[in-house]
Amino acid sequence: MNTIAAQDIKRRGISAVEDALKKGPVHVIKNNQPQYVVLSEKRYRELIEAEDEAYIARVRASLEDVKAGRVKRGTAEELIRELGLED
Repeated sequence: MNTIAAQDIKRRGISAVEDALKKGPVHVIKNNQPQYVVLSEKRYRELIEAEDEAYIARVRASLEDVKAGRVKRGTAEELIRELGLED
């Protein structure tokens, strides 16, 4: 894990983060715990794009389930009863 202490950022400024970013994402440690992750803009955009693609894939899969009749409609109470979750 590529880490930097929050105190180093406070002392050295953004240059401390820039140096660490050369090795990949930077985990900022505060109170001996990872608190933040700093990414390059390129990596951030890649993650957002992947998240968007995954969302679209989930929606498409759901639509396919509806078209194929793999969706059952009902109320929450019916589902609880069907799953045997009633007290």
